[in-house]
Amino acid sequence: MTSIDVQDLTKEYGTGRAVDGLTFSVRPGRVTGFLGPNGAGKSTTMRLVLGLDRPTSGTATIGGRPYASLHEPLRQVGALLDAGAPHGSRTARDHLRALAASNRVPGRRVDEVLEETGLAPVARHRVRTYSLGMRQRLGIAAALLGDPPVLLLDEPSNGLDPEGIVWIRKLLRRLAREGRTVLVSSHLMTETASFADHLIVLGRGRLLADTPVREFIHARVRPRVRVRTTDGKELSRLLARHGHEAVEGEDGRWTVPHARVEDIGYLVSGAGLPILELAAEEATLEQAYLELTSPEAEFTATPSPVPSQEA
Repeated sequence: MTSIDVQDLTKEYGTGRAVDGLTFSVRPGRVTGFLGPNGAGKSTTMRLVLGLDRPTSGTATIGGRPYASLHEPLRQVGALLDAGAPHGSRTARDHLRALAASNRVPGRRVDEVLEETGLAPVARHRVRTYSLGMRQRLGIAAALLGDPPVLLLDEPSNGLDPEGIVWIRKLLRRLAREGRTVLVSSHLMTETASFADHLIVLGRGRLLADTPVREFIHARVRPRVRVRTTDGKELSRLLARHGHEAVEGEDGRWTVPHARVEDIGYLVSGAGLPILELAAEEATLEQAYLELTSPEAEFTATPSPVPSQEA
């Protein structure tokens, strides 16, 4: 089984710890989202896994071996850390051909990944003429070049247009279905929720969560029910009698936390109140993520003071 295994991993820079005693595993057959605020240690951890930095202590292995010991590593691990890495004077095709030759990857794979990433029409254009999204596609093409069983991708949807974002979602899901180990770092919660099966969340270099996505959400954010009727006061009294603390919004909608839509619907209809709206508000990954990580954020914005209305 080809998995990524991190054991008691620590990385110190001077007197600070970017990574602090991390232990987790990334398993094949699922997309694992790698989340955390800025400065949480995600990029450092990925660099340690890929042998680009040396740990202060602990280990990071791929299929039980350190990355540096892998023979022809491009055929074992595909990685995207920096879309700006390719030399701007090279064409995309030449960049990929050089990578293929250095890892004994068949030349036909160059054309295959160019087609797969949508870059075939511009394959002979110099990389410096590429947009950010095109550079991102080239980085993904390089990661796929050796047809590896393990992929580590840092912000793969960065710079992609809407079509590209849909494409990367489908690609990640397909790679997981093929039994590959897929680790994806992202700051985009909506995107992560669309493709991830499992989450690893860091905060200040420490492990905060290692759990399936749905369990992560449901453990932190309870579902709510949104209801609207012609008699808000009676609705409030009815809900209070049954132990629900409803909150009225400015638009006349009432929000009932920790409730199921079928239970609220039964109460309201049983009381003869006309129902104008009844809907479940599902908890989101973003809500659960912010609830967990807000104390761990290194950089937070302070709301601007409201200007005085006095003359």
